[in-house]
Amino acid sequence: MSTNEEMSLVEHLGELRKRIMWILVFLVIGMVGGLICAKPIIRYLKNIPPANGIGWNVFSPWDALRLYMNFGLAVGILITLPVTLYHIWAFVKPGLRETEQKASIIYIPYAFLLFLAGLSFGYWVVFPMAFYFTSSISHSLEITEMYGAAQYFTFMFNIIIPLAIVFEMPIVVMFLTKIRLLNPKRLHKFRRYAYMLLVILSTVITPPDAISAILVSVPLIVLYEFSVFMSRFIYRKQLLQDAEWEREFGPK
Repeated sequence: MSTNEEMSLVEHLGELRKRIMWILVFLVIGMVGGLICAKPIIRYLKNIPPANGIGWNVFSPWDALRLYMNFGLAVGILITLPVTLYHIWAFVKPGLRETEQKASIIYIPYAFLLFLAGLSFGYWVVFPMAFYFTSSISHSLEITEMYGAAQYFTFMFNIIIPLAIVFEMPIVVMFLTKIRLLNPKRLHKFRRYAYMLLVILSTVITPPDAISAILVSVPLIVLYEFSVFMSRFIYRKQLLQDAEWEREFGPK
């Protein structure tokens, strides 16, 4: 490796460390805001279905503190998400064309909105199905339900967070297509495997019945197909741009 390449590697690592530090700073600030907002958020969620019909308990002195910290971290991550997406874009920006830089930065607000959509879908659709299913099993076995507050929200987060991440799929696919790491042909080739993974995910986070799995897997598959459609749209524009470049300047 030449001296210039070594310096380039050192500069990239330094740039990456600087951006990670900025993300961590915003995460800490977001967690502080999350801890301030945790109490009203927890009270609100406690007073709406499905939590409003159950009694909450804590089973150790640490449970209430853990509950506060989990919400602080969750709100902190939510607040930091746009900043994280911006720094990811800024880190890969030097490798993009000027038009790609301008086009890809508009993904950031849409990525944030899709994350919120995933959280909403998880909380209002999938989580109640899973909760009422597990409650029905307890009733059928004549078991008295006594829920721990920390355990209740851990169960909730384990469902809605993976869905929120999966809802980022269109943005991730569009961005990877934009930087030419993905294209519609590859997505089409791996479609059957993608379907299988999405169905497995739907089965894992929903009650073990066909209707629940279908209700969750169908939107996720539609999301994948939308990702393929957007990738195809971007890929066609790239082909047109490449053809225009070759007509004007010759083959690359």
